[in-house]
Amino acid sequence: MTMIKVGMADLNVCKSPDALTTLGLGSCIGIILYDQRTKVSGLAHIMLPDSTQIKKNENKAKFADTAIYELIKEMEKIGAHKSRLVSKIAGGAQMFSFSGNNDMMRIGERNAEATRKLLKELGIPLLAEECGKNYGRTIEFYSETGELHIKTIGKEIKII
Repeated sequence: MTMIKVGMADLNVCKSPDALTTLGLGSCIGIILYDQRTKVSGLAHIMLPDSTQIKKNENKAKFADTAIYELIKEMEKIGAHKSRLVSKIAGGAQMFSFSGNNDMMRIGERNAEATRKLLKELGIPLLAEECGKNYGRTIEFYSETGELHIKTIGKEIKII
């Protein structure tokens, strides 16, 4: 088994027995798409909810609204079928406390909302999530089992 690292504003795909990991999800969201039949999986580490709000938005992996489409395309190249995809998400933390109701500061929550909305629009079931709170996460997704392992400093590993 090879553990494939996915950086910030990046995405990658693999087939069983390989696995995918991304480190340091704070307000970012880790999106897992998975075809249970072919055991093809994909992971995107998105930073922002909406590419249309940013002028220089050529990095598709950076935004929820473009990363999911890109993941599907890459997964289909190695045998996944969109109609069978399921998803899991993690991250979307509120890393800093702030006062007031500034929407720009709620980036973690907005990332999670944008991701859930697009998955729903695409008809991709969201099987499990571990979002919010105020701490970072590292995730590992195992294509063989479909398990998402969530590691947080000072906490037990959570498997969803």
